[in-house]
Formats: sequence, structure tokens, C-alpha cells
Amino acid sequence: MRIAMIGAGYVGLVSGACLADFGHDVVCIDRDPAKIAALEQGRMPIYEPGLESLVADNVRQGRLSFRTELREAVAGADAVFIAVGTPSRRGDGFADLSFVHDAAREIAGALSGYTVVVTKSTVPVGTGDEVERIIRETVPQAEFAVVSNPEFLREGAAIGDFKRPDRIVVGTEDPRAEAVMREVYRPLYLNASPILVTGRRTAELTKYAANAFLAAKITFINEMADLCEAVGADVQQVARGIGLDGRIGTKFLHAGPGYGGSCFPKDTLALAKTAQDHGMPLRIVETVVAVNDQRKRAMARKVIRACGGSVRGKTIALLGLTFKPDTDDMREAPSLAIAAGLQDGGAKVRAYDPEGIEQARPLLPAVSFAEDAYSCAEGADAVVIVTEWNAFRALDLKRLHMAMRTPVLVDLRNIYDPAIAAQHGFAYQGVGRSAGTASTSEA
Repeated sequence: MRIAMIGAGYVGLVSGACLADFGHDVVCIDRDPAKIAALEQGRMPIYEPGLESLVADNVRQGRLSFRTELREAVAGADAVFIAVGTPSRRGDGFADLSFVHDAAREIAGALSGYTVVVTKSTVPVGTGDEVERIIRETVPQAEFAVVSNPEFLREGAAIGDFKRPDRIVVGTEDPRAEAVMREVYRPLYLNASPILVTGRRTAELTKYAANAFLAAKITFINEMADLCEAVGADVQQVARGIGLDGRIGTKFLHAGPGYGGSCFPKDTLALAKTAQDHGMPLRIVETVVAVNDQRKRAMARKVIRACGGSVRGKTIALLGLTFKPDTDDMREAPSLAIAAGLQDGGAKVRAYDPEGIEQARPLLPAVSFAEDAYSCAEGADAVVIVTEWNAFRALDLKRLHMAMRTPVLVDLRNIYDPAIAAQHGFAYQGVGRSAGTASTSEA
């Protein structure tokens, strides 16, 4: 099939490369000429494991190309995907749909023959109706259908998620459009990935509901971690104890500094705003948003307490800056609030991240950056593990201890056993567990 992907950002580039790898002829379009030029030279605008080689393979085989103009690609396409950004709008937190609406207008002027226009971007309920209205008003005689096909990609594992999805949600009431979408995803037939066909508005809400539910699980276990610290329990064992219940599951029950990234923060806000606008406030979602915002700053206070109640004049080393490992995404990363809180307390902050330093520099202008974990810890009064990169899971604790001025280890991801850290001379502070509690396993 011939596919046009409007937007060569995270969702558009990953989706376009994977669809090309399925054997489709895909053109990715982006307004940014510098981004398109870089892609044509094999340079990726984002870090995602496996993406560079996937793009290179499909460009070489002629199935994937990049352009700044959409007219020709859209005119010859069977399906046109809208995969542009929908950031939170300033002031009210609602999703900014200006890029989606602009894309719809441009697509309308280029349509030729029956075309399925697919909203891949995460959009509030009713956006598909507005996209259809824009196209219909622009070109009344156009033959097209608007379909919702939300993405469920995890940064750091996006290619695997696209090729081996839990489900594919297609929102349409048009049988002809459904047939086109089934053909788009036909290569996944052998993987037995279920295609759930729903109404368009149902599909749009499904995406938001999924992200809000996962954000709620994270926030729940984070609040349980605080309670565990107060009563002397171990949140990791609590999480295991409840996660073994098949109705709950173990995923997203890892206590930490709060969620960040490009999806959960803006999507929970947008869902809460949508519900308020319809007179049906979602109190649970609103609370999740509030608790998560407060938690990020609270992690700075946690570090300050671990340092004896003051960090004025002290050097604090942050290991990990991105909101999660295997990405360079700094959007809404907990490290931003933590660094700010420590600096407000008078600390000098030094940081290291395997992939996110260049993205972090403009966001953290007063932070100094190191080349590796050990140089980051040199002379530090505390080391704080903020992101659970694999490179931080097996640090030489003896070497780390020797590099530091004061051996304080604040492990916001609970990747070290408190007892082992103590054996190496660290004053250890995890999340939701006491310093003397060693990890245990199921008998």
C-alpha cells in the first residue's frame, strides 16, 4: 500500500519506518527542512534503540522516503496518517490541536481519489469529527474517511511495540475504511495481534483511558511507598504481593520519582480537561495529576533530608536525566524538578546521562555535566540515581565510594539492595524501603 505519514517526530518516524518494514511504500513528511535533510543523511532526530538501522534498511530498499511537501505523497496515497504533536495548551492544559487542524487543511487540498485519513496523534474525543469537517468544508467533493488509530508505543521499546502490539484499535463506522486499515496491518496477521474496531470517538477515548490508568498505577504505588517508609514496610514486596494477583498485574508498580515523558503528563491533563468540559469531572485523574506534580519536587526534599537537612554548598551528582531509560526524551522528566529543588537549596548539581545530555543542556543551564558516572560522583556529597539506565545497575560501589566526598546514595529507582549498599559504606536511602531491608524473593 501507499502511505503518507504527516509528521516525522517520535510517533510518525517509528510508525513510518515499521510500516515500510512491513512492505508498504511510505513517505514521511515534515515541515522542518533541517529534520528532513538529516533523515536523508541517516541521522535520527531522536534516540530509539534499533530505529537508525530500521530506517536505513528501508530507505536503501526504496520503501521509505522523506519530504517537506505533502501534495504528491498525499495524492498518491491509500492512507494518510496524521502524526503531529498535540502538546498541552498553555493556560488550561487542553491538547493543542492546531498542528492536527493545519495538517487536515493541507491534506484536503491534495486528496485524489478515495483516501483514508488516519489520526495517529493522541487527540481528545471529537477530534476526528473536526478533522472530517475541515476536509469536507475545504473540498466538498472529496472521497475520504477519517479513522482514529491511536498508538500505544513505549519510548525505548517502540519498534517492538509496533511490530508485536497487544492490540490495534481502529475507530471507524465506514466498512471501506475498515478494509483499508486491515490491509495496512495485514502483515501482523501471523502475530495474531487483535484488531479492535470501534466507533471513532471510542477509539479516541481508549487511548486517553489507557494512559490515565497506567499513570494512576504509578501514582498509587508511589503513595504506597511513602506509607511504607512511615510504617517500616518494603514497597517492592508490597508491589510484588499485589502484582501477583492476575487482576492487578506487576507492570507499572515500580515506585520512583513520578512519571514524565511526552504522553502521561499531557494526556492526563487533556483527559481531565475534556471531562470537565462535558460536566463529568474525573476526580481520580485530577488527583493523579496533582500528586505526580508534587512528587517530583518532593524528591529534592528527600535528597536534602538524606544529606542531613541541608545541601547548601554541597555537590549533588545526578545519575540519569531522561524520564526513562533507552530514550533521550527530557519532556516532563523528574530530573528537572529535582535539579531545581536542589539548586534552590543552595546545592551545586552535576549530572550524567548516557543519551540525554544534549537535550538537557538548554533545560538545565546551571547544571554541570560529566562524561561518565564516576566522574559525575567525583567529590560529591551525594549521588542520586534518577533514571534506571542499565549502565547504573552494576556500578562499582567501591570505586563510587572512593570518588565521593560523602558516601550518601539516594536511589530513587530502588535498583540497589540497601544491605549491600550499606556493606560498601553508603548511607543509603531508597524509595519506600528502609536502609536495613535487604531484597527478598518469593519462596
